[in-house]
Amino acid sequence: MLEEALEHLVKGIVDHDGDVSVRTRSARQGDILEVRVHPEDLGRVIGRRGRTASALRTVVGALAGGQKVRVDIVDTDRPR
Repeated sequence: MLEEALEHLVKGIVDHDGDVSVRTRSARQGDILEVRVHPEDLGRVIGRRGRTASALRTVVGALAGGQKVRVDIVDTDRPR
C-alpha cells in the first residue's frame, strides 16, 4: 500500500511518469522505499533545499501508522 501511494505521489510531480519506480526493501530498522525517476526529474522530486523529498517522507510516515519506513531517492546516474 505504501509503495503504491508513494508512486502515485511521485508520478504527480515528475514529467516522465513512465520512468517512476518504487521498490521496497526490508532492513533491520524497517522497510526502505527506493524511488527511481528519470534523471531529468531528480531535481523535481528532491525539491528546493529538499523540501519536496521531506514532504514525501512526512506523508509516507503518516500513512505507515507507526511502522518504521525510510524513503530513499536513488540517483540513477550513479553506478550501484
